[in-house]
Amino acid sequence: MISTRDLSGLPDIDDLKRLMQSMAMLDAILSPEWGFRYYSFNSKWAKGEEMGSMRNGMGDDLCALFTKDGCFLKGFDHTAPMTPYAKRSQRVWRGVLDSVPACFASGLNEPAFMMDDTTFCIWRQYDDNCWQCGKIKFPKTKLRFDGKPIDPDGSGDLLSPYDGKPETYLAWASDYFSRSKPLTLEHVRHVYAHKPLTAKLVKEINPKLTLAELAADITEINYPRRTENHQSRKRQRRGS
Repeated sequence: MISTRDLSGLPDIDDLKRLMQSMAMLDAILSPEWGFRYYSFNSKWAKGEEMGSMRNGMGDDLCALFTKDGCFLKGFDHTAPMTPYAKRSQRVWRGVLDSVPACFASGLNEPAFMMDDTTFCIWRQYDDNCWQCGKIKFPKTKLRFDGKPIDPDGSGDLLSPYDGKPETYLAWASDYFSRSKPLTLEHVRHVYAHKPLTAKLVKEINPKLTLAELAADITEINYPRRTENHQSRKRQRRGS
């Protein structure tokens, strides 16, 4: 499980951005209604910045800010022992935000990220060889039913979906989205590989949606489109 105690399974900066775009694109196909989506991605968040996010509708969230310097990511699990609301001061746990590099100040100061609601934070600059987090003295926690310690900052639950495995998204989506025609592993692999969407694939995933209706989402996510040259060559082959 990916968590702040072991971030080795988290993709590097650019691969994480591609992954977040893919997950947002799949959610957009499965749920045209924005309010029911878990994952989103805004490629035009601010000048030189892109933002991927997760909101589960139950008070937990994750925001990843991608800049020219790297990636800054914060997460909030409202049930985690390290929630600020477990203390009278309602302050973020000591060490979680104290060592964030100055180059990510725009993330720390972004109102939409609600930094007061933070249980964990990680970051990685392009010249880093791994993901970083602050020096934190974690609280002692009780054991779960399986004998493992409770995740004190919620990072395990919120980061593990970003392991880059199509099977992980499929298992989650099959449970979350109640659909008569199930999403398949091949569908997820197609989008995880950043292959351009086709009308056929969109219809298979969501029979009530067309590729044309996804135009705004494709633009916002900056998901790859079929190029005019590719389409022209395809028409030429059909005409030969």
